[in-house]
Amino acid sequence: MRRELTRRALLAGTGAAALSAATGCATGGVTNREAVRLAPGATTPVKGGITVWSWDSAAVALTRLAKKFMARNPGTAIKVVDIGYENAADKMTVGLRADTGLADVVTVDGPKMSGYIGNFPQGMHDLTPLVKGVADDFDQAAWQTVTSEEGRAFALPWDIGPLALFYRRDLFDRAGVDAASLKTWDDYVKAGAAIKEKTGVKLLIMDPAEDSFFACLMQQQGQRQFKDGKVALATPEAVRALELIKAIGDRGLIRWERGWDGQVTATKEGKSSTLPQAAWWSGTLTAEMPELKGKFGVVPLPAFKPGGARTSNQGGSMLCIPAQSKNPRLAWAFTKFLLTDKDNQVSMLKHEGLFPAYLPALKDPYLSEPQAYYGGQRAWKVFADLAPHIPAVEYNKDGAKAGDITQKALTGAVLRGNDPKRQLQDSAEQLAGATGRETVAR
Repeated sequence: MRRELTRRALLAGTGAAALSAATGCATGGVTNREAVRLAPGATTPVKGGITVWSWDSAAVALTRLAKKFMARNPGTAIKVVDIGYENAADKMTVGLRADTGLADVVTVDGPKMSGYIGNFPQGMHDLTPLVKGVADDFDQAAWQTVTSEEGRAFALPWDIGPLALFYRRDLFDRAGVDAASLKTWDDYVKAGAAIKEKTGVKLLIMDPAEDSFFACLMQQQGQRQFKDGKVALATPEAVRALELIKAIGDRGLIRWERGWDGQVTATKEGKSSTLPQAAWWSGTLTAEMPELKGKFGVVPLPAFKPGGARTSNQGGSMLCIPAQSKNPRLAWAFTKFLLTDKDNQVSMLKHEGLFPAYLPALKDPYLSEPQAYYGGQRAWKVFADLAPHIPAVEYNKDGAKAGDITQKALTGAVLRGNDPKRQLQDSAEQLAGATGRETVAR
């Protein structure tokens, strides 16, 4: 989801404290009853009303499509409430702990879902019996974020953030660099040095306080902070990712900007020649920088090795049905209507810039149309082709703790000059101590 997902990545600490505090409650949430499972096969019409929580452009999409759903299902009432992204995680955590106060359907921010599943295992409806026919139609990296370690599904993926490399055509042209030649990250660093020499512009923008590039580089190699339940911060993949960022920084190719506004302003002012960003960044460019029409292009991410993965993921969201929902059948009907209908998914891409996790939607002709903002390039097709190749990685209830420690590792190596391998070994030990987990053998 465009701006709000960038803020999720850059402001990942929002709500993290509340979620981290909940990790001490192993049973979590519903303590006096089990979450009632929705059963497939009901044929009577849905009726009654539900409340749906979301934020920003996602709330706009829900409100628009709720009208379509109600028209098709007389006797139903869908109320969408924009609770704001900053409040969402706290409200979800408080509602799950108290077993009261949540909406019938709640939008959840990407990997945070694993924390809710792990800490509040009875707090949401188990959708496993209902998704058997549609599970394979969703991006499998996104599907990993909605399932428990036992493979039970507690939400449906909504949108995803496949990464590609946004680049400034004009700066690349001035430097004589062909964006299509950036096959590996080594190519990328060399091109960045050439572009800076010819134009004075740095290669990319990063946030010194809250950044997700390191985690995305790990996912590109098939892991994040955990692997098989163990801490994976000192693995070769993690070291390789941090060494890459340090190499870029050591060459003076990073422009450091704090927060969302800093990133947007610096991009608008042409302070970087590239941005490794998710599909939803396109919405920010077209909405906030219309004057730069024709100056951007999109190519797949460089790979770590020739023939390696050319994408990763940043952001994404899902819809879940809390166990305390008073009308779970209608809640499921509305969720299924939104997220397993190709036309609805494509409409949310067209109108609100939400890139579908539902794979059939990626085959729609709209995603192959030329886009004027990108000089006629079929930019959406780049992301559609990359999306099925997003590496699936492991998430669990300790994601918030891992995020905090990962950021400290990035800062230590890139800004303070610490050795990346040693820094990550220390971080792995710290995370293992904080979570009671073993570390992956080096």
